[in-house]
Amino acid sequence: MVEKIIIVDFGSQYTQLIARRVRELNVYCEIHPFNNLKEMDDSVKAVILSGSPFSVRDENAPQIDLTNIKGKMPLLGVCYGAQYMAQHFGGQVLPSETREYGRANLSFVSQSNPFMKGISDNSQVWMSHGDTIKQVADNFEIIASTEDVKVAAYHIQGEDTYGIQFHPEVYHSTEGLELLRNFIVNVAGCSQNWTAASFAETSIQELRDKIGNDKVVLGLSGGVDSSVAAMLLKEAIGDNLYCIFVDNGLLRKNEFEQVLEQYKFLGLNIKGVDAKSRFYEALAGESDPEKKRKAIGRVFIEVFDDEAHELTDISWLAQGTIYPDVIESVSATGGPSATIKSHHNVGGLPDFMKLKIVEPLRLLFKDEVRRVGKALGLPDNLLGRHPFPGPGLAIRILGDITPEKVRLLQEADAVFIDGLKKAGLYDKVWQAGVILLPVQSVGVMGDERTYENAVALRAVESTDGMTADWVHLPYEFLAKTSNEIINKVKGVNRVVYDISSKPPATIEWE
Repeated sequence: MVEKIIIVDFGSQYTQLIARRVRELNVYCEIHPFNNLKEMDDSVKAVILSGSPFSVRDENAPQIDLTNIKGKMPLLGVCYGAQYMAQHFGGQVLPSETREYGRANLSFVSQSNPFMKGISDNSQVWMSHGDTIKQVADNFEIIASTEDVKVAAYHIQGEDTYGIQFHPEVYHSTEGLELLRNFIVNVAGCSQNWTAASFAETSIQELRDKIGNDKVVLGLSGGVDSSVAAMLLKEAIGDNLYCIFVDNGLLRKNEFEQVLEQYKFLGLNIKGVDAKSRFYEALAGESDPEKKRKAIGRVFIEVFDDEAHELTDISWLAQGTIYPDVIESVSATGGPSATIKSHHNVGGLPDFMKLKIVEPLRLLFKDEVRRVGKALGLPDNLLGRHPFPGPGLAIRILGDITPEKVRLLQEADAVFIDGLKKAGLYDKVWQAGVILLPVQSVGVMGDERTYENAVALRAVESTDGMTADWVHLPYEFLAKTSNEIINKVKGVNRVVYDISSKPPATIEWE
């Protein structure tokens, strides 16, 4: 049985970071919304309560029954989680006299407590809250303070329950990972044996048990996620896996042919389908990004269903869904989520397909998927590929889609990506691409005035796509790329570079 930590999500922007840090310690964890908490089984070693945009004093603040958790297993409250326990178990939470946001330093640390073991007296932490714990019950002991926050951390005596008003999961808390290690290893006793290799081994056996001798169909995209999912399934069920790779006309230049060749080299049973015209027809005249995504998803299902019907006795559909897809598609606060974007892998299938779903990577972050792929022996050039959006170039063409716009963008994108590889910059970038803007601008080529398209270069660094920073590419490289695109790609006379981070922007423009 795999040991796990349950992270209860109250809607904090940092909840995913808590999960990332726990997994960095080779311990498996899951994020569960506070209002849909599953019953704790013997595999659960500890529970972490996340922060929240709410105040514990709000009338509609998230509530949770801790009867079956507190005092029965190790429990850690972070920010809102700490304030919630303090308020509900005899303490008092009031608005801070001044908003406590940003860096702070611990002025007192009780290193005799196993939770604070090895944490420096002056350790830097990150505060992000408008309330503060003013008073705690008699059985609470204060185990850390800052100059402004007396109850920076507490321990409830007689049980393994802790609370901290700062965020150990963010990099600004310099010993935050050590603090989480203290809780997970010293307090909860986790063995830290959850690795990419162990995940692969366990998943292959689970897939065998789940699927048996049934046949599975998988839509490959050429990306890391679907490729790793395919290799896990191949190891589990062999020739009972049937792969379909659809050319939707929105792939990168020459990608369809190159990817098909690579998959055949890996021994996958794969069929390539040229469906460009069907996608272009469905997208004709459509400029709304959500409608473009929906149209692409609909046509993909239609094409995929046509091809799947050529196969016999298919029972399962495999998908390369990963954890950020699931997280961004679920409301943590119980109400209607604000949809950032539709995820093509999340949300099920039309009834007419009548297939069961299998998602081998559903609980992995992107970097974990790559590590599993490496454990399975996938080549570095495939594992190192940048993420590419499911709707492809359709959401990098702002406005309506035409074959000519796709051609133009493919050419510009090829110059940029090939240039990154030649300059040794590709592996230093998490994701890169070119966006075709819905504007034209005046230019001069030779002695002639031009009025042509503008494109934007986008390159970001990230770990899992939940947050991202723009990459400081060398000016010389940007100048060379701009010059080459304008000279080689007929129809483009202006190149700009996007220096927005996520948040507040998103990685893609649509």
